[in-house]
Amino acid sequence: MDLITEGAITFETEGAFYNPRMDALAASGIRGMRVAKEAQVEAVSLNDISQEARQLMERNLARNALTASVTCLNANVLLHERHFQAVDLDPFGSPSSYLSAASRSAREYLFVTATDTAPLCGAHLMSGIRKYMAVPLRTSYHREMGARILLGLVARELARLDKSMQPLLTHVTDHYVRIYLGVGKGAKAADRCLQNLGYVEHCFGCGSFYLLREPKGSGVCRRCSCKTTLAGPLWLGRIQDAAAIGKALNITQLSRRAEKILTACAAEIEAPMYYDHHGICERLSITPGRIDLAVERLKACGFQASRTHFSGLGIKTDASMADVEEAIRIS
Repeated sequence: MDLITEGAITFETEGAFYNPRMDALAASGIRGMRVAKEAQVEAVSLNDISQEARQLMERNLARNALTASVTCLNANVLLHERHFQAVDLDPFGSPSSYLSAASRSAREYLFVTATDTAPLCGAHLMSGIRKYMAVPLRTSYHREMGARILLGLVARELARLDKSMQPLLTHVTDHYVRIYLGVGKGAKAADRCLQNLGYVEHCFGCGSFYLLREPKGSGVCRRCSCKTTLAGPLWLGRIQDAAAIGKALNITQLSRRAEKILTACAAEIEAPMYYDHHGICERLSITPGRIDLAVERLKACGFQASRTHFSGLGIKTDASMADVEEAIRIS
């Protein structure tokens, strides 16, 4: 029998889905056990519809001298019947079929993972529309678009229940999207939350994009007059909470990889989407310079600008495509 150690927990998987880079709960119970032991949460509930997975979780709990409520139920049934302070939704594939129940069950926090990045990011258009009730586009900033489409869907699910959300941390790593949300109550708060929903009008000709509150794009790029395409609805509000991320960075058990992701997320400016540095250089037929120099040039011109964890080649800024091109040319 092979044992795996992650953080302060030693466990077996016995064929259950486990990806150490995803830090997935899956059928082994690893995430819930780490929460119980490392975050010292007294009451943790673990659920999987498989009886074999339930037995596996019970063995792993005993191995680590931990106690938790272990159930073997359909997740939607459990989440409709009970309320929890925090709900961690980490299915294999799309979380969309569980979001209604999870939104109802979560009192203070809701954490959601989506591993079906192809539909979310526009590679499988119709699948993305069916699962997320939004139009995704395969753009140079598709990773952030996928995250914001997921956030938009959760915001709408919570609003139906007179609940609101505050994104604490959003990241797209490897092949999954992960969002951490604070959940609030009240119809007025839900209404304010919905004001963060909108659309992106994208030009595949010059790469410009425009943020819209209503699905009423002009259909023509203001810069190059090419036809534009509309994406959304999606979340246009803040996706990172620097204060919350700062608290997480103070945890001494963080891996070097986790620390790198959190640091990058905390440093991102609020402007939605990003520009692809090398893509712009290729279109302009110029040799790519240092991305950091382009970022600093934009700041010197009075714009907000930062790197982004979504892409090593990405520049987040409130500047227009023309301003970004100029900053890249002289950097």
